[in-house]
Amino acid sequence: MIILDYKSSKPIYEQIIEQVKLNVMRQYLKPGDAIPSVRKLALELEITPGTVAKAYQELERQQIIETIRGKGTFIANEIQLKPDEKKLFEVKKNLQTELMELKMMGYSKRMVVELITGIYEEMCVC
Repeated sequence: MIILDYKSSKPIYEQIIEQVKLNVMRQYLKPGDAIPSVRKLALELEITPGTVAKAYQELERQQIIETIRGKGTFIANEIQLKPDEKKLFEVKKNLQTELMELKMMGYSKRMVVELITGIYEEMCVC
């Protein structure tokens, strides 16, 4: 379910968040599906429970998952897609850097749009 890149500069808890969201978008995880407990996932990934807890806290804040005391943690029944201005600012900043790199490699606007469209379509069942 979750594959980590230990050589990546991206923090492990962010990789967990990204992987869970990707699994939801690809509909590998559906509303109501149980996900491993913090302790179980930490053991599976051979990382500290605190790292998993941090990822789960953020996923709960974003209403992607919900924890029901005594029952476990589940994909939220209603995932509400909503704009997050702070996150959007961060994404735009990162995109600007990456687009500059593509332009410096000789990619045209059409090629960039095709690249982004391809990634988007690979990412989710739309």
